[in-house]
Amino acid sequence: MSSDKFQTTLGEICSFRRGISYKGSELAESEENGIPMINMKSFSKEGKYRPEGIKFYNGVSQEKDFIKPDEIVLANTDLTKEGDILGAAVMIPDDLDGKCVIGSHHTTILTINDKRIVPEYLVYLINSPLIRTEIKRYRRGATVKGITTNDLKNIAVQVPLLDEQKRIVAILDKAEGIESLSRESPAYRTQLIKSIFSNLFGNKLISNKHQENFVQLSTISRKTKNLDPRTRPNMEFEMYSIPAFDLGAPQVLQGSEIGSSKKILIENDVVISRLIPHIRRVWVIPKTGNMMKLGSSEWIVFNSENFNPIFLQYLLSSDEFHKYFMNSVAGVGGSLVRARPIVVLGLYIKRPTMDLQNIFAHNVESIKSLPDINDLTIQNSKSLSQEMLT
Repeated sequence: MSSDKFQTTLGEICSFRRGISYKGSELAESEENGIPMINMKSFSKEGKYRPEGIKFYNGVSQEKDFIKPDEIVLANTDLTKEGDILGAAVMIPDDLDGKCVIGSHHTTILTINDKRIVPEYLVYLINSPLIRTEIKRYRRGATVKGITTNDLKNIAVQVPLLDEQKRIVAILDKAEGIESLSRESPAYRTQLIKSIFSNLFGNKLISNKHQENFVQLSTISRKTKNLDPRTRPNMEFEMYSIPAFDLGAPQVLQGSEIGSSKKILIENDVVISRLIPHIRRVWVIPKTGNMMKLGSSEWIVFNSENFNPIFLQYLLSSDEFHKYFMNSVAGVGGSLVRARPIVVLGLYIKRPTMDLQNIFAHNVESIKSLPDINDLTIQNSKSLSQEMLT
């Protein structure tokens, strides 16, 4: 054993108490009527806190039941097939800081009673593959898997000196922040763009009737020509199909690989799918080389000098437009459901000044150009975590 680490067990450095047992009738709908309760659904298999899994308890509780900021909450029960949640550990998350919080009977609360232990370090250590594997070794039960307090007490841990624990926590916090930022950045960027759109243009942008500064969609729709790519079997095309939209990029296909006649698309076309209209699919056709661009017959195509294509894309993707769009639907069930172009093209949309549209488009491009944290960086941070905890 390394001289700068000491060997101990969880039972030697912690005291344990089980969370509160509850009935379904003691659960409230919201925090207004109950106390936040960390439970089996509050853990991810990686040992992260899941806010969507929180429950609210309105039964009897005492001050001794409340979880303190430096205590650790561990999942002692698991219903997943492989026992993925068993042993996952968290501390009070930021969104519950300063509140009275309890744990359910599916959790065990660890109170550290050894001054040589940094609580945050112990959480990282418990969530490490080494310790989680050891915890699973003690699991009992088939469908409902669990670990007893006595078994938890026997879990052996090797802990570095106090200063080294603090140093490792600082490094791992930073690594976890990188991973968290990567998970959240796409959603954050989407929300930021929606906020900018709302602030610049408001929310009364669609109408069934003509109003000042509104134009009918029929006046900016573009009548497309069709091409049967099978007549050019060896020619390569950029194919803007519905599946390609879902994958995030057009497919490059030879004419022989495309089975039917398609719409010819051009740069700055804005297309919206009428197929399965509850799924919002709006695409701006970019300028990409000299390859001919083809699109599905399910696209409704717009192109106008009076509309910045990026502004139009976000307008046609907005919640407000989507409500009107869904009112145009015909057909029964699944792929038979389609928006009716004749109804869609009868709608009116507001035309902001081009300066305002261009400001919005510039903001969108700036936000989208922010560098992503790549998978290699995330993998390196995970590897670092494992190495420092062994």
